[in-house]
Amino acid sequence: MSNVLKCRFCQDDLTETLVDLGSMPLANSYLKHKDDMASEKSYPLHARVCGTCFLVQVEDAVPAEEIFSDYAYFSSYSDSWVAHAKRYCEKLTGLLDLAENSLVMEVASNDGYLLKHFVSRNIPVLGIEPAANVAKVAEAAGVKTDVAFFGADTANRLANQGLKADLIAANNVMAHVPDINDFIEGFRIILAENGVFTIEFPHLLNLINKVQFDTIYHEHYSYLSLLTVEKILTAHGLKVFDVEELPTHGGSLRVYACHAGNDLYAMQDGLTSLRDKEQLARLGDLAGYRGFTPKVEAVRSSLLDFLTSEKSKGSKVAAYGAAAKGNTLLNYCKIEAGLIDFVVDRNPEKQDTYLPGSHIPVFSPEKVWQEKPDFLLILPWNLAEEISTDMAAIKDWGGRFAVPIPQLTFLQ
Repeated sequence: MSNVLKCRFCQDDLTETLVDLGSMPLANSYLKHKDDMASEKSYPLHARVCGTCFLVQVEDAVPAEEIFSDYAYFSSYSDSWVAHAKRYCEKLTGLLDLAENSLVMEVASNDGYLLKHFVSRNIPVLGIEPAANVAKVAEAAGVKTDVAFFGADTANRLANQGLKADLIAANNVMAHVPDINDFIEGFRIILAENGVFTIEFPHLLNLINKVQFDTIYHEHYSYLSLLTVEKILTAHGLKVFDVEELPTHGGSLRVYACHAGNDLYAMQDGLTSLRDKEQLARLGDLAGYRGFTPKVEAVRSSLLDFLTSEKSKGSKVAAYGAAAKGNTLLNYCKIEAGLIDFVVDRNPEKQDTYLPGSHIPVFSPEKVWQEKPDFLLILPWNLAEEISTDMAAIKDWGGRFAVPIPQLTFLQ
């Protein structure tokens, strides 16, 4: 019997490695007590690329239900992300002429950070969110939410209730689903005849070019390019008619799609341009994915050298942002509490916990003003500008900001 893994989309053999990050705990499995450390589980984190459809993916080491049924990530704690959602609402409301007789859905709607903007315009909404603890926050904010994992079954249940969406948003969720075919089939079922749905995801091209390996973790089953997303949507009777490049999450794509038979939306120039850009980067060729591992190893070496050197000088180093990406970085580099004194985060759900794997304690941002560290390492590098502005007062005692990705950088 063959032990070769199969591609989650096209079922071809997965034999090509992008990067093997070793074994580590789930990136969002924060520990509430020191006693929990002894029973902490680790799983392999090995990203492979399919030589047929070029979907980059990690194996299903952990069931989605184990990860997302109770979740520690709340979108509203990022001001820039909420502002991004508001701009989306304004743009799509105008583009599709959404009104009180429309229906907007969001898959993985989290705490209502996006749909609340439509609610304020009296546009009916429905969030679909698997984490009951997060959905409860959305409901309290006036965002009607269905607690469920999205796929063909959920879509059929809602469609049988007479619900069809004029707009569906799916932000940073396509990567989180192990059964990618079932997930996309759900959109075909629930989307109104002339409806539009948008998918946002970190662009694989940026992951490779900017060494964003820390965005690889068990919760992200897939890593996406326009090339592969178009293949998947086409297989389910859907078509892409436009795409935008966004600055969010270190460089993302927003793909616009509709039913394949819908002629209301003409193909836009941005789509042709992005296809050409990916072709130039050889994302349709395995050669475009080789040589990534040495770049990842160089990031690890420079960060460890910096932390070891500063500790030998007696410097105090703290980190900002108990982010999933930070946990991948820390665990791959095997950084523990001895090298970083503590982490701070605005999210109360993460405060007074310990990071998975590294076991570094997490506090509220006030801890920075109490301890006055010499360096504040910004783990969610995509929010470096926002964080360095909010915490600018560390310069009062000579504190400095450091950002680890794509290479170790010190902010002025």
